[in-house]
Amino acid sequence: MPTTLLAFLGACTLVAASPGPSTVLIIKQSMHSRRSGFLTVLGNETGVFIWGVVAAFGLTALLTASEIAYDVMRIVGAVVLVGFGIQALRQARRAKGTPEEDAEEAWAGPQKSGWASYRGGLLLNLANPKAAVFAMSFLPQFVPEGAPHLPAMVGLAALWAVYEVGYYGLYVWFVGRMKSVLSRAGVRRRLEQVSGGVLLLLGVRMALDG
Repeated sequence: MPTTLLAFLGACTLVAASPGPSTVLIIKQSMHSRRSGFLTVLGNETGVFIWGVVAAFGLTALLTASEIAYDVMRIVGAVVLVGFGIQALRQARRAKGTPEEDAEEAWAGPQKSGWASYRGGLLLNLANPKAAVFAMSFLPQFVPEGAPHLPAMVGLAALWAVYEVGYYGLYVWFVGRMKSVLSRAGVRRRLEQVSGGVLLLLGVRMALDG
């Protein structure tokens, strides 16, 4: 069991370290505040746990078996990503030309509520069919031989989510430490443009990835 858990946590680290839409959104929200970033992390990891439980009950197989269901989720996920991307680009545009002394006030205006940040992380994860398929293929590999399948899968899903809260929490902390640099209007606007562009491209890619 200890060996299995170490291997599982190592695999979780590699998964979390792979850049993706969730990473971009977490960093983007962390630029507004640590609270917003951390709540985005919690929303994302709630999605991770939900997909893990769905996989534990074998319901993810229905998604992979139905091409129509998968395509619907893929399009919904693409729309969500494009929406986040456009939102970031519009926010950067609104702040363009803002005097340096008014930068903090300009960025404070469009900040999201805590619930909106949590919901954004959750929605981004749940709208990604690849996250569901990955959970179905990832978790069973670490179920110990002879262990009850359902409890073990649910337990691994919970451990996965909790571990990633800690991992992505480091991102939130680091962005917070860089606040003095990121609070500069030009730097923050450029980061919003980059994150918005990345989310937009990921959404287009998901839509085209049949």
